[in-house]
Amino acid sequence: MNNKSGFTLLEIIIVIIIVGVLASLALPRFFATVEYSRSTEALASFTAVRQALERCYLQRNGDYTACTDIDNTLDIENPGASPNSHFSYVVDGASAVGYTITATRNTRDNGDGSSTIVISQDATSVTRSGTGSFAGIQ
Repeated sequence: MNNKSGFTLLEIIIVIIIVGVLASLALPRFFATVEYSRSTEALASFTAVRQALERCYLQRNGDYTACTDIDNTLDIENPGASPNSHFSYVVDGASAVGYTITATRNTRDNGDGSSTIVISQDATSVTRSGTGSFAGIQ
């Protein structure tokens, strides 16, 4: 009858403190990884917008300048207008030989509303860059 087994209150409190410390170290990294994974949405949408820009380029006899309005001049639906989109998209800087597409993170699902992913094409190269949460994208 003197068999006492189990954990003391002190042991349980120490375990809770250790788990809390580990969670406080892991959760920020987890949230940053989730936010960074949302960039795949923008990169997939870039593909669709770029293909539409190339079709517009061919229709305009080799000139991108009239192909900047995603809603009206391109033959695709604006990817930023879809119900669960995490980005808004803008085509600007269009010239005869190149363009720039910018995806800006909106505030849905705790987005900051200012982080961007930019893809630029000119006559010789395509570059990709990011700011804010997406600064590591290349």
